[in-house]
Amino acid sequence: MMEVWVYLNFSWVLNNGVQSIEKKILTLKEDRGHKHDDRRTRVAIYFDAAFDQQSFRSVSGLVVRDVGGKILASKSVLHSDVASPFAAEAHAGLQAIRLGISMGFNVLKIVGNSRTVIKKCQTADCDRSIIGALIRDIQSTKVHFQEIVFHFISKIKNTYAHILAKEALKKGEGHYLMGGIPSYVHRTLEKHWPRL
Repeated sequence: MMEVWVYLNFSWVLNNGVQSIEKKILTLKEDRGHKHDDRRTRVAIYFDAAFDQQSFRSVSGLVVRDVGGKILASKSVLHSDVASPFAAEAHAGLQAIRLGISMGFNVLKIVGNSRTVIKKCQTADCDRSIIGALIRDIQSTKVHFQEIVFHFISKIKNTYAHILAKEALKKGEGHYLMGGIPSYVHRTLEKHWPRL
């Protein structure tokens, strides 16, 4: 009797189980969520720095934009004991990459208006300048991305990151905001550049 029961159960599982597996295979092939992830992984992070020579402090201003130009996030980070304006820009570049890592992007474009920092980030050569350690840190984080490029733009095209860094240095505080930029950036833009 036990043998008959085992045989019947095995036959039922074999017949019905195969049909269930076939149905699952068909339903697993339909995945609509991946398109959102692809779009989300292709972003540009704009960076700029503001530097105070008297206190040797700087602020990194970061603005994350998707491929359509929409602002996904903004961040300002305070730094102390910064040696020079070039070091401030290198700190900002490093913060941009760290933000890309923390947001989970795997394809990233880093955009800044410091030609020196951008050029040093584009090469794999060992940098022995005053910002060499920061450049090496930037180089070592490239492994977190499938693709990462560095792009130079003019200061006028980097207005949001510039104002963000400058105003955060005045206020002496950092921030992290998803989905936009702080209201004080909008007010400064309207005051100084009403046509932007």
